[in-house]
Amino acid sequence: MSESQDAAEVMRAALDPLTVCAVDTERYVARSGWDQPPRLFAIASNAGLLAREPALAAQLVGADPAAYSTIEQETLAPTANIESLLRRMTWPEEVEGVALVVERLVVPPEAETGLPSDPAKAAAALAAHPDRRDVRLTAAVLRSGQSVCLLRQRDHDSDDKVAIGQDIAPGLVAALQATLD
Repeated sequence: MSESQDAAEVMRAALDPLTVCAVDTERYVARSGWDQPPRLFAIASNAGLLAREPALAAQLVGADPAAYSTIEQETLAPTANIESLLRRMTWPEEVEGVALVVERLVVPPEAETGLPSDPAKAAAALAAHPDRRDVRLTAAVLRSGQSVCLLRQRDHDSDDKVAIGQDIAPGLVAALQATLD
């Protein structure tokens, strides 16, 4: 095991199970590159998965029963209105949480002044802004209310440059939590 692998294992051991699950999900999505549609995942504990789906035992050999796994849902359309979709979504009781991975364009606040009123023209202007940044946001929530967000920038596209925090996307966290209530 290399020194960087040792450091990664120490870091993972310090994280709570939801954050470890979110990090694993974000890295899974990151392996497919950029310019992806939104991706939605159900979260279930490994113990719960094994109890409901014994056929998964081979895939979960050695997995911590207290840890979480994600199950990717149907592909969402790239133009899907995430907010509208989440308002209509509910999950069965067996789903202990949900994670959503979306790519977004971020611009400095001053870039939003003087935008055209036409939404398509405004989006084009923001996309052409020289200070724009492409980011991938991962938000994960549990029925208990626990949540975590991760943020990866295209300009710094490396597993060790992913920001992790509780308050990165509070609106998205609230919308995901509402799908579990």
